[in-house]
Amino acid sequence: MAARLTTYLVVAIVAATLIAGLIVGAQRDDNSGPVDLIVHNARVYAADDAGTTAEAVAVRGNKILHVGSNREILRYRRPQTTVIDARGAAVLPGFDDAHTSLIAGGLAHDAIDLGDATTLEDMHERLAAADTTTRWVVAHGWTYDRFADLPTRTQLDAAVSDRPAVAFSQDGHAAWLNTKALEAAGIARRTPTPPNGLIVRDARGEPTGLVKDGAIALVTRAMPPAPREARARALRLAIRDAHEHGVTSVQTFGETADDLDLYDAARRAGELTVRVYVVLPVSAPLSAADLATIDRAGKRFFDDPLLKTGAASIRIDGSIPSHTAALLNPYASRAAATGLTYLEPAELNEVVAALDARGVQVAADAAGDRAVRMALDAFESAAGRTAAPPRPRRHRVERAEIVDPDDLPRFETLGLIASLQPLYAAPERLQAWGRNLGAERAPLGWPARSLAAAGARLTFGTDWPNLPMDPLAGLNAAVARASTTESAEETATIDESLPLKSAINAWTSGAAWASFDDHRKGTIKPGMLADLVVLSTNIFDAKTRRLDSTTVEMTIFDGKVVYRRKAS
Repeated sequence: MAARLTTYLVVAIVAATLIAGLIVGAQRDDNSGPVDLIVHNARVYAADDAGTTAEAVAVRGNKILHVGSNREILRYRRPQTTVIDARGAAVLPGFDDAHTSLIAGGLAHDAIDLGDATTLEDMHERLAAADTTTRWVVAHGWTYDRFADLPTRTQLDAAVSDRPAVAFSQDGHAAWLNTKALEAAGIARRTPTPPNGLIVRDARGEPTGLVKDGAIALVTRAMPPAPREARARALRLAIRDAHEHGVTSVQTFGETADDLDLYDAARRAGELTVRVYVVLPVSAPLSAADLATIDRAGKRFFDDPLLKTGAASIRIDGSIPSHTAALLNPYASRAAATGLTYLEPAELNEVVAALDARGVQVAADAAGDRAVRMALDAFESAAGRTAAPPRPRRHRVERAEIVDPDDLPRFETLGLIASLQPLYAAPERLQAWGRNLGAERAPLGWPARSLAAAGARLTFGTDWPNLPMDPLAGLNAAVARASTTESAEETATIDESLPLKSAINAWTSGAAWASFDDHRKGTIKPGMLADLVVLSTNIFDAKTRRLDSTTVEMTIFDGKVVYRRKAS
């Protein structure tokens, strides 16, 4: 009996020793074993609330393992470890483009880019050189500043007259058509103007070739749809573009539930090397079928770190350059106009309330101060109807180009995200925008600093393909936003610029919050996903900082290098 008891004790001691050894070994593996990738000799900015900085990062698998000094991190190096010397440059969390249209951006590779065309003659040359095999000629990127008056169909006919041609404006809220495109879209003298859009007409009532906002749908419905393979190719091109600009996550707008299948196919093929949050478009009134589609998509792609949805966007108004953004007071350049809305306040309230009650994040697309107020009123109304939705509220206002000062505090009160696109505030893009608002109001636009001071959460996007997918350019615009306002009473400098770290946070941790991903990405901390961007300079050195000439040297996604800038 004693011998048997002794045997049991020996076995128990041996087992305990083995278990303890396994635990210690596991701890050693977790904390002090080899790592797969090290970035060192860097100015690492964690993009957290504390403003944490470091010199180096260690990655194991697809997670950040350690952040610290060069000495601390380099001791994890082993022969199999990839070691990257950042040469003193900044290392940030991968950029998260919180307002883009990924597949549309890829398709734009096949369109003619008029963004840097400075004259009508330059546009004509590009349009006339279009591929002769396409059924339609498609271009994008023009601005009102390029024309003495509004663009006309005869101007476009001069470049393309044998087939339909359409050129979309830089902000996507206007389309310039030639005669054949007008005919293909069925736009003629007797065509009724959509309630949420505008068909520009001459003195005789004939369409001039310019349509705005809701009227653009008449054109897009007539255009041949891109087949699935073309959209799949566009997605691959868009992912390549994202990597080149340090973008590791996107929040994509304007795509449908069918496009989720395209993303899912790319995921299953191992080709989806950006994290995608799909914001599905809705309009009023919401039907039972609409809600069922959103519910199905939300359940299928609820909280996957690579592909997810759970959000819906609704457009409230148009754009300031097109005089279609909804303003509280008339445009300075058109005294009788205050813009348009896509729906009435009561309709918006019903849409937002229905989505909010389901736990769906609502992204209200509102440029003008009247539209922003409609969005705030709708969110306030929804909160009054549903005390506790299935998911915590993180609703957002997209664009918010001009906000009435009385409405700024409501962002914090309602817990709202202000989702801005700072590249629109670059001086070269504000000519028509500023002229339409006038010298007194224009400097108050794109109020990033005022919104942040009022307690709004900020997130930034590029609005690609309307503007380049270039967060660094957007970062530069955000930190340099200062202008002058002139009124009859005074002239004053308005500073809507952000501190550098605050602007970076809006492209990283702020964007992760906006997509309910702040627990796994957006900051450089142990346990977070290893999505990083290595820049060409130390942008935190105020003496040498040149954001306008800083480039992306390397993009790391899920712990793997997916882009390296080629040496010039």
